Amino acid sequence: MSKFTVKNLNKFLLFKLPSAYISGVRVKSINENEAIATVKHKWINQNPFKSLYWATQGMASELATGILVMKQIDESGKKISMLVTKQTGTFTKKATGRINFICKDGHLVKQTIDKTIASGKGETLTMTAEGFDEEGDLVSKFEYEWGIKIKSQ
Repeated sequence: MSKFTVKNLNKFLLFKLPSAYISGVRVKSINENEAIATVKHKWINQNPFKSLYWATQGMASELATGILVMKQIDESGKKISMLVTKQTGTFTKKATGRINFICKDGHLVKQTIDKTIASGKGETLTMTAEGFDEEGDLVSKFEYEWGIKIKSQ
């Protein structure tokens, strides 16, 4: 049984990323290539303009990318560290209602992990998570550069 189930990942949020959990960020789905994190605009996560606070969008989007990295690291069987080394965000529409952040870059993660295992050197990869509202409109787009490397023994 995989520990990378929606239920287990949401439990992980509660205990390891409580600010994201309290803000309403949840994992909606995950597979080899795609992860979706979701959050609904509420009083607890709004900005003064009555829309979803940018930092909450950042937590959800980072989660969508990060759980794909975590899953592939686990499946590699190796001890590999991961760290966000760069992040950019673009906001295109007021975020209200439920926002789904989708990352479809799982294939890039596997390639990069295989490369760092083979070389023993640190590698980076850039992953994108796009946030869509209930009408399917893009509200924000985040890019995360993840640094990964084999942990020294």
